[in-house]
Amino acid sequence: MRAWRAYIVGSQMLSYRLHRELQDNHGLALADYEILVRLSEQPGARMRMSVLAGEMASSKSRLSHQVTRMEQAGLVIRTECPSDGRGVFAELTDKGAEVLNTAAPTHLDGVRTHLIDLITDEEQAVLASVFERVDEHLRGQRN
Repeated sequence: MRAWRAYIVGSQMLSYRLHRELQDNHGLALADYEILVRLSEQPGARMRMSVLAGEMASSKSRLSHQVTRMEQAGLVIRTECPSDGRGVFAELTDKGAEVLNTAAPTHLDGVRTHLIDLITDEEQAVLASVFERVDEHLRGQRN
C-alpha cells in the first residue's frame, strides 16, 4: 500500500509540476509537448494518428481533439496517407519544431531536478524495468 500510494501521489505531483513549468514558461501543455516530441523523433516528423494515439496511451477521439487544438495553434497539421485513403498523419510544423526546441530545456531540467537527480542510477534502472514491464503487460491485455 505504501508503494502504491507513493506512486499515485508522486506521479501526479511530478506530472503537475512538469506541466506547470511548461505552461508558465512556454504556454504549452505537457501532453502537447509529448506529442511534439513523438513527432520530432519520426522520419518526416509525422506519424499516423492511430499509432500516435497508441504511443500516447490515448483514445483516438481524445487525441483527435488534442491535435485539433494543436492545429489551431499552428504546431501540427494533419495530412492524408497517400497509400491509404482512410489513414491520417499528424505532422510537426516549423512552428511546432521551434516551440519544441524552445521548451525542451525547461522540460529536461524539470525531469532532472524533480526525478533523475533524486534517485540513484540503480533506482533509475529499476524504475525503467518496472514500468516497461507494466506497459508490456497492459498493452498485451488490450482487446
